[in-house]
Amino acid sequence: MSTAFIETRGNDGQHPEQVRFSDAVLTPMASFGGLYSPERLPQLEEDFFTRHLESGYVELARDLIRRFGVDIDDGVIEEALALYRRFDDPDHPCPVVQVKEDLFVSELWHGPTRAFKDMALQPFGVVLSALARARGEEYLILAATSGDTGPAALETFKNRPGVRVACLYPDGGTSDVQRLQMVTEDAPNLKVIGIHGNFDDAQAALKQLLASKSFQARLDQQHIALSAANSVNFGRILFQIIYHVHSYLELLRQGAIAPGEKVYLDVPSGNFGNALGGYYAWKMGLPVERIIIASNRNNVLTDLIRSGRYDIRERELIATTSPAMDILVSSNVERVLFDLFGPERTRELMSELTENRAYQLSDEETAELQRHFVADFCDDAEGLAYIRSTFEQQGYLMDPHTANCFKAFDSCRELPLKTIAYSTAEWTKFSPVIAEALTGKAGLRDQEALERIATKAGIEIPAVIRELFERPIAQDSVIDKQDIEREILSFLERA
Repeated sequence: MSTAFIETRGNDGQHPEQVRFSDAVLTPMASFGGLYSPERLPQLEEDFFTRHLESGYVELARDLIRRFGVDIDDGVIEEALALYRRFDDPDHPCPVVQVKEDLFVSELWHGPTRAFKDMALQPFGVVLSALARARGEEYLILAATSGDTGPAALETFKNRPGVRVACLYPDGGTSDVQRLQMVTEDAPNLKVIGIHGNFDDAQAALKQLLASKSFQARLDQQHIALSAANSVNFGRILFQIIYHVHSYLELLRQGAIAPGEKVYLDVPSGNFGNALGGYYAWKMGLPVERIIIASNRNNVLTDLIRSGRYDIRERELIATTSPAMDILVSSNVERVLFDLFGPERTRELMSELTENRAYQLSDEETAELQRHFVADFCDDAEGLAYIRSTFEQQGYLMDPHTANCFKAFDSCRELPLKTIAYSTAEWTKFSPVIAEALTGKAGLRDQEALERIATKAGIEIPAVIRELFERPIAQDSVIDKQDIEREILSFLERA
């Protein structure tokens, strides 16, 4: 049975009251600036996990996707899932590694751009492009990135028919490797735009363009439709649900837990898409005690979960050593609020955030949120210490986003349950931070830091990373925020 998608802020009378999966993917913004969420989630029957103990990742993914009843041809789904064959180990695209007695790390970064966004964006690119071709339409895909969505979106969409991509990133707000992964892309259907600002500025610009009638009218003149590759698009979230279920199955296979045994999910969180995937998996039947939200010093999520207050009035974005989490407006929190409190309350809260830059949950609502989530944050110095001590004591090399999870593992668990932490990037993506943690040498550029870490740890720098420093720059646009629309329209006219 096909899952219907409904609007997080209710219906404005100008949008359909419910849409199919394909419609939610192609047009992700809903009434009143809200998002699409599933009307109901498929449920995993009692023997689901024992039946899938021998399943590979693709077989598991195929089953979960079919349970959503997506209106996508089976051939397209198979083509999308086949892209997991491009990962380091085609049969195990995201291995789960035991690091401490109760702590297991799900490594989500073994794809072509060495970050977790590949887990969702690799197959998502195939799906969206196929939908555009089936409708005979041309699509502009907008992406805003804090460092990892951009490279993954560009990689999956490059040279695909029916799709052009405009990717916004904060100039100076990514690592050298992340920037090079974007600005060296030279496919004619891709446009990379650096902006003077931070990720929240890039994401706000994306949402404004998605909702802009005048921008849409300009696109209509060129017979171009509009969509997005950020996790505002449920097509991304669908593929993120899968790896949470897979990680639990891996603990079963390793004999670390018994069937039905609850675990903690420990998720580094910025825009909340990764955590939302875990939340949906839990609601579908994954045995979860609570979801641990690991933040950095931009700890607006920690405050929300601890106090029920989302308040960014006095906050300015802090540049940290885990920049993919340098976010103050976490889009996917809205889908959790909708699931817990309904569309009317969600619209009220989102309006308060837009108008007043703050909202307050009631005591009852806060208690309900805390029934599902617990949170802590990690500052840069603590992160460096966790990277260093984990390498020295367990021989495990991790990036600074994963280090936030290790802090939350130590501080947030109330029960001695097995915990799955999600590692969102390979060490190569943030090598200056890791080199400082391991060697004490601060301020290195990526290339020298990579060499020092490789020597210290006795490992090879992956060729896909080493080659970045030899590729020519193909995308050199860096502009002010107010010029984004004009830059994108100019790109479309030239393409």
